[in-house]
Amino acid sequence: MFPLRILITEDDHVSALLLKKALEKNNHHIIGISDSGEKALEILEKHTADIVMMDINLSGELDGIKTTEIINEKYDIPVVYLSASSDSETLTKVVGTNPSAYVIKPFNIRELNMVIELAIFKDRKEKELQKLNNELEEKVKQRTKDLHEANKELTRALEKEREIGELKSRIVLNVSHGFKTPLTSILSSAQLLQVYAEKEHPFKAKITKHANKIESSVRSLNGLLTSVLFFGKADANKIDYNPKKMYLTSFFQEIVDVVRAGAENDVRVTLEIGKIPRSMVTDVDLMYQVFENLLSNAVKYSKDGQQVNFKVWAEGNFIVAEVKDQGIGIPKKEQEQLFDRFFRAKNVGIIEGSGLGLSIVKKCVEVLKGDISFVSDAGKGTTFHVKVPINRE
Repeated sequence: MFPLRILITEDDHVSALLLKKALEKNNHHIIGISDSGEKALEILEKHTADIVMMDINLSGELDGIKTTEIINEKYDIPVVYLSASSDSETLTKVVGTNPSAYVIKPFNIRELNMVIELAIFKDRKEKELQKLNNELEEKVKQRTKDLHEANKELTRALEKEREIGELKSRIVLNVSHGFKTPLTSILSSAQLLQVYAEKEHPFKAKITKHANKIESSVRSLNGLLTSVLFFGKADANKIDYNPKKMYLTSFFQEIVDVVRAGAENDVRVTLEIGKIPRSMVTDVDLMYQVFENLLSNAVKYSKDGQQVNFKVWAEGNFIVAEVKDQGIGIPKKEQEQLFDRFFRAKNVGIIEGSGLGLSIVKKCVEVLKGDISFVSDAGKGTTFHVKVPINRE
């Protein structure tokens, strides 16, 4: 990450110094440290900042929330809240100031860097969206000379703005939820591990349990980050096709083993491999994304005791695969949106997910020059069919 000019607003001197030291280790420049909202505003009058780290509870007449409102109005600088509290009352107060991020103390430097990078990314995207909206409004004004054309242009602009707003909301909600849940779990489990680690054997089971929770949460967070980065490359047309020789039987068996090991429910996964070539030359990473996502989804949205069938065979110049589950299925009226980014069917309930997996599958299949289709009934399960060319032209 590139160096940033950062203002620290923290009324606890020790915490401020520790934060300063951690940020400077990552080559960031601290333009000042303030223990009150008033002092923070004085510093911003004299120095330019890229981001402000803001404690909610400050000494003086201005608390962190009021200070942030002034910064938003006067400087338009992204603000990351720092707080030891995550109660609903505190969260309700900060939402109105549109913070770029919210960090719960204590935090480690990796979490902090991740939050800062996301805050800068969010701020830039919001400004890009605002710029786009301004450009659209200007176009509408220019075309008002012709009433009919102006009305058509206005309608298109409003529709585009609505789509952008919906996409922005989905990104904020899904990414925020995706980060908050694993990070909260990591924090609480790590704290409990510190307590249990001081004891003897009676707590060994608990240590193992919470260590597994940490591993699972980190894996979930890493998966979400990978998905976001994948679409960043996709939007920039930077997803390359990198063919390598792969051995098909061992490849499909490995995917099944990985999915079985990561399953959090009692679902049986079967693998049936028909007549296929011993090997083929293709992009192994893209192939892995396709089948790991499909199998993981099939297991995740199935109930205990159900079965997921994975079949693979060859048809002409194609490897054909079928992933069939007996799970919750997809409602008919929502099936057209299934491959849309961040889309999740209404019947998923409390089952966690980012809504990115099938979008990634669709994009990978396109790059592989293959084809994907599905049939599904709500409550009766879903079957996906994938065709990938053996010898890509």
